[in-house]
Amino acid sequence: MRQREAAFVDSGAWIALALSRDPLHTQAREHWEILQSAGARLHTSIPVIIETFTFLDRNANRDVALTWKGSIYRPGIVKILPCESRDLDQSWEYFRRKDLHKLSAVDATSFTIMKRARIRLAFAFDHHFAVAGFRLVG
Repeated sequence: MRQREAAFVDSGAWIALALSRDPLHTQAREHWEILQSAGARLHTSIPVIIETFTFLDRNANRDVALTWKGSIYRPGIVKILPCESRDLDQSWEYFRRKDLHKLSAVDATSFTIMKRARIRLAFAFDHHFAVAGFRLVG
């Protein structure tokens, strides 16, 4: 990855970072360090925040979810991108692709948001990002 490159952080990465018992926690921490040492400009989206918060609230507890939310809203951590109506409209095109079997709606909106923001690098553990043409951290 290039210095100061923009990277999009997906729910799976946020969850793995937040939960030490997650099987991908160690790998997520290693990828986080790579991003930090390269001075990556981190981005995420409103749908990813909602999905991550809901997962943490249901699978850990409300305090874990609130602590995670508070950590990403600190200044300078991550730029939170909105999901615009046009993003949602364009995201449905990904469901026509046969190579994106079992794609989630949040991932489809992430792809359109990433394209709009010209972000090519994803901190994600979901293979759909690579299939859709994005580079993965690590």
